[in-house]
Amino acid sequence: MIKHGILPVDKPAGWTSFDVLAKLRGALGTRKLGHSGTLDPMATGVLAVFIGNATAAADRQPNHDKTYEATLRLGLKTDTGDITGSVLQTAPVTVGAAELQGVLPRFLGAQQQLPPMYSAVKIGGQPLYKAARAGQRVERKPRPVTIYQLEYLGSPAVDEYTLRVACSKGTYIRTLAEDIGGALGLPATLSALRRVQAGAFTLAQCHTLPEILQAAGEGTLQENGWILSTDHVFSALPALTVGEPARTHLFSGCPTSHYPAPDARYRVYDQMGLFLGLAVVAEGVLRVEKLFCERMA
Repeated sequence: MIKHGILPVDKPAGWTSFDVLAKLRGALGTRKLGHSGTLDPMATGVLAVFIGNATAAADRQPNHDKTYEATLRLGLKTDTGDITGSVLQTAPVTVGAAELQGVLPRFLGAQQQLPPMYSAVKIGGQPLYKAARAGQRVERKPRPVTIYQLEYLGSPAVDEYTLRVACSKGTYIRTLAEDIGGALGLPATLSALRRVQAGAFTLAQCHTLPEILQAAGEGTLQENGWILSTDHVFSALPALTVGEPARTHLFSGCPTSHYPAPDARYRVYDQMGLFLGLAVVAEGVLRVEKLFCERMA
């Protein structure tokens, strides 16, 4: 049984993020699993699975940015924004790579993006995709997103073009594909999507489900180093090592005054190097934010 930690998975196509968790519950010997950053069934790539006490870290990670390799198909529009949907429109493609690269700078930076109907965004307590499946249209408000990078990677097939997209949390690549098509005067949809980075996790750290299930069956998941410690997700924060009585104060929820550290948010360790959790120093006072370690004598 794996008690705590983070397992980066290379999600296969055709699986929902929930499907992956359901498959791993038996292999990992626990029902306490979570993930950050849902991937559409058609998408593949980085899906960080949080185990045990680490599930509380999913919403506290300081970096929620994502990087994708997205393939756009020009001349086709679907109801879902990707090739798994029903075709709504087709058109002859009269542009190529040069024209595509010419419009990409328009989509860089902070902007407002309208969530697609086929998304998990809830309006009135109901996910939009449920309304879409029922044939309903729901009024949506644009949401702020940021596109940091749009790099042209090549054309894998006729009328298809692959882009590297670095973006903020909440960015819908399907919507971006349609908007880029609109700038070219063409319908467009997403024909492939692979997430290569999600926050602190990269594709190089991921393993496929068959690899993970085999290692779990052999009892080698932990010794392989595939289960990352909870503090990995907070690697961008400065580290702080505390002694007594600050350690005891953290576990009891009491502040420690006149603490000799700059004001900041920290990942905190005890003097034995054990990761305790998160804490904040403000105006010289150390206060606990969240503990991920059970108290020991």
